[in-house]
Amino acid sequence: MTINSFVKTQGLGNEYIVLDENNITFPLTEKAIQTICNVNFGIGSDGILVKTHSKKADIGLKIFNPDGSEAEKSGNGLRIFCKYVFDYKILCKKQFTVETKGGIVNATIQETHNNRASIVTVDMGKAIFSSPLIPTLFECQEVQDQNIQIEDKNFQVNCVSLGNPHCVILKENLDVDEIKKYGPLIENYSKFPNRINVQFAKIIDRKNVEILIWERGAGFTLASGSSSCAVASVLRKKGLIDHLVTIHMLGGYLTIEISEEFNIRMTGEVKQICDGTFHEELINSFV
Repeated sequence: MTINSFVKTQGLGNEYIVLDENNITFPLTEKAIQTICNVNFGIGSDGILVKTHSKKADIGLKIFNPDGSEAEKSGNGLRIFCKYVFDYKILCKKQFTVETKGGIVNATIQETHNNRASIVTVDMGKAIFSSPLIPTLFECQEVQDQNIQIEDKNFQVNCVSLGNPHCVILKENLDVDEIKKYGPLIENYSKFPNRINVQFAKIIDRKNVEILIWERGAGFTLASGSSSCAVASVLRKKGLIDHLVTIHMLGGYLTIEISEEFNIRMTGEVKQICDGTFHEELINSFV
């Protein structure tokens, strides 16, 4: 690949730009990330994935939100990164491991089209319900149906970590305007010291759940892999869904499988949008 090249790929409408840290000539500063992700002044993206070296896994991955902050883990980001690794023959095998800030992940290329990955399964690790480990500042050991007051509204929250923190709220009806209004306020609520991802979830039946998502550092988004896993793990713990469930989002759906030990496997589609090279005029705007 040429110097300063990038690949842009989407998973259910959740789009990421993929870079190789050894193939860019500029420092990936907060300003650079914000500019690249900006749809008006850069390329436009829900985040940036950076290929790195790993001593613990087959390959390393750093994940950055569009505000420049680093994320521990991203389900859609991981599937997108795995497609990139397979399609560009960085790793010439269908099963491999990826080291993230949130832990080591096992990945499998499930289906291909024209020798390019189209459906990817990622082992997202074990759901963690311990309040201090998520982390939250609630005094209870596990955060289940805890009441919080956000301005004029009361919410019952359920918290879990998939390597990154999540707050799941069960709803009888889903309203995009509601999560856009209260999502950022819940994200920055005082009981969440590292901020938190927010999901509103509506159970359709034991095999299907519909969700809306507010992502920490990214805002309202059409789809999220780790959010889907978080919702599935919370609802499974409550006994409200089966061990295999389809999570429906505005951008599409993911299949989530939960073991008795709450290990999570996620399967879904990924498609490349484009590839290209950063122009020097863009690079000069943030270096």
